[in-house]
Amino acid sequence: MSTETIPVGGSAVLERIHGERQRKIVAKLMDNDTTVTIDDPLENEMVLNMGPQHPATHGVLRVLVRMDGETVTKCVPELGYLHRGFEKLAENSTYHEFIPHTDRLDYLAPMSNNVALTLAIENAAGVEVPERATWVRMLMCELARISSHLMAMGATCMDVGALTVFLWTFAEREKMYDLFEKVCGARFTTSYSRIGGVASDISDDVLADIREFLNQFPDQLAKCEAMINKNRIFVDRMAGVGYMPKDKAIGLGLTGPCLRGSGVDHDLRRDHPYMFYDQVEFDVITNEDCDCWGRFQVRVAENKESVKLCHQILDKLEHVKGPVLADQPAKVMPRKGEIYTKMEELINDFMLVNFGTMPEEGETYTAIEAPKGEFGVYIVSDGTGHPWKLKIRSPSSSNLAALQPMAEGSMIADVVAIIGSIDPVMGEADK
Repeated sequence: MSTETIPVGGSAVLERIHGERQRKIVAKLMDNDTTVTIDDPLENEMVLNMGPQHPATHGVLRVLVRMDGETVTKCVPELGYLHRGFEKLAENSTYHEFIPHTDRLDYLAPMSNNVALTLAIENAAGVEVPERATWVRMLMCELARISSHLMAMGATCMDVGALTVFLWTFAEREKMYDLFEKVCGARFTTSYSRIGGVASDISDDVLADIREFLNQFPDQLAKCEAMINKNRIFVDRMAGVGYMPKDKAIGLGLTGPCLRGSGVDHDLRRDHPYMFYDQVEFDVITNEDCDCWGRFQVRVAENKESVKLCHQILDKLEHVKGPVLADQPAKVMPRKGEIYTKMEELINDFMLVNFGTMPEEGETYTAIEAPKGEFGVYIVSDGTGHPWKLKIRSPSSSNLAALQPMAEGSMIADVVAIIGSIDPVMGEADK
């Protein structure tokens, strides 16, 4: 801290003081023949807390920043304010009982989370999923990606002052929530996937509604792009801010748009195909700008690719018919109609509800390309219906590792844009 001590007497001190109240105080001190110590605010460092109650931290994220003027010299992100304990809850639940908890992880993409967990359980337990159920899951994952990216776009725009785009993206997400409600009866916490498939099939009428949404969506997305891509203020707030070079992005373990926004051509859907992603065509979007602008543009372009994927999946669903739940009574919960009419199914239901699906002893890791990046589930089974260990590799948690190097050296106002470009959801970061 820089201070300057000025002996009182004469008018020099009064000339350095701004404000009538301060002048009166100094004048009184001058009458007492004392000294005045003046701090130079431009030479001081200030420590500030952003969050954990802050509208721009996208949840209960605390960011401790040390500032020299308006420049961030040190940044320490602090997680853990939710105290959720999901992984410990999993150890005390059957595999089936844990499915609804995944809705509360990345709560902007519950459909995608459901699929990740059920794929992991099926991988551990050796459950084969019917073909139609797999296509339905893929459709839900891509719709969840669009919904999540719309929220990321709108929230980032709102964080830097563009409220209109936030309202437009929210309007599109409301249309999607109406579709989710038609698919599974819930808008937000869906719990749609099941061990062995999905909870229910999608009717042709709902598939037509999804197609109708996808046909009108590109025009709405283009309207959002036209609003902001040539907006001088928005571009200046995003371009060149939060720089993250390719080598550092890989070293920090970034995934998803945060990784591809640094020019790294990596996508699990293409590089390690799961479900039927090797049977559809799509481009992996990258951007070489390595800044907030690049990450924003990746999400916009991925929305367009997800629309392409959804149309291909809908075409497949027109021809692929059959069940959407595996017929493996020892591991898959039977339908209620069968439970009420068949003794064998009633017995299997009783065993699964009380003791759970029992994978063989061993370890498995299953990952999908979630909207925010690699969402992985590591299961250690001891042969019982409860996982001995269930570890969730959440992209929000790993991507927040980039906040410190991105923020240090930036302006305090840039931290808001940087957090928006990372797009964290603390529900899965504080798991």
